[in-house]
Amino acid sequence: MKRGYSMTKKALEQVMEFRRMMSGFWVSRLILTANNFNIFNHLTVPRSALAAAKILKTDGRATEIVLDALTAIGLLRKAAGKYRTSPMAANFLVDDAPYYQGDMVRHADTLWKNWSALDESLKKGKPTRKAENYRVFINAMNNNASLRVRDVVNALDLKGVRSALDLGGGPGTYSREMAGRGVDVTLFDLPDAIAIARKITKNAGARNIRFMAGDFLKNPIGTGYDLVFISQVLHSLSEREILSLLRKSRASLAPGGKIVIQEFSLDNERTSPVQGALFAVNMLVNTDAGRSYTAREIKGWLAKTGFSGVKEKRMNETVLITAGKKKT
Repeated sequence: MKRGYSMTKKALEQVMEFRRMMSGFWVSRLILTANNFNIFNHLTVPRSALAAAKILKTDGRATEIVLDALTAIGLLRKAAGKYRTSPMAANFLVDDAPYYQGDMVRHADTLWKNWSALDESLKKGKPTRKAENYRVFINAMNNNASLRVRDVVNALDLKGVRSALDLGGGPGTYSREMAGRGVDVTLFDLPDAIAIARKITKNAGARNIRFMAGDFLKNPIGTGYDLVFISQVLHSLSEREILSLLRKSRASLAPGGKIVIQEFSLDNERTSPVQGALFAVNMLVNTDAGRSYTAREIKGWLAKTGFSGVKEKRMNETVLITAGKKKT
């Protein structure tokens, strides 16, 4: 064992930062468990740890420890021995919150199981554990897209777009926004996703949306569209599958139509932003051939499959890549 030694201030700061990184799962697991027990819903009014434990049907000592930790990270407030959901948590983690992310947290709880098998995926190059809850996944995608849908659709430039295909559109978040702006939208996805999207869309009172269920790699996707929008789909596919999908998308466009692809940003070294690099690992443990792709790769595939006028627009953590189909 090495003898003790004094550290420089810089070295100590580096060690502390490393330890924060290493123990990041503590915070993640705490939030996932709190969401599983609906703690934030139950604490919209102040309650003691004992009162909360009775409602949650949990151990009193354990409940106090967990509530104190949730207070420490800012998701609860504590005063006079009582706990209450903080304003930040009320915005994201309480039912009917304006920016509700509870389904996203439930999806993360599913991902936790697959990430726990990263050692095996690193050895074998593919998922070895596939825990999944499809309904939670689709609802989580709705949580996620709802935060940026207006900004993204603003960037699509719908001038002259009368019909659009939301390919692999999941919960239909983008379909509903485009339809609300007067576009006739076809939402194409797997049957289970379409069933969920129908329910969400009905509850939202949206119109101008046609639903098509199928596998976009195997089944027809329709023709004559002015716009094909593909959001957060390519990262789950292999390069071969992407090229096939882009060719099919081009064939589905009317002359002069355009395709817009949204994906997480990733630089050409595949190391920045952090979110894009980590999401590639998420695809490693959850898909057979997916990963995060660079904008340069996607633009190259668009050119290879016959598109022209390729453009790129940064949207915070994502990138929009637009290309057109010539009129003749």
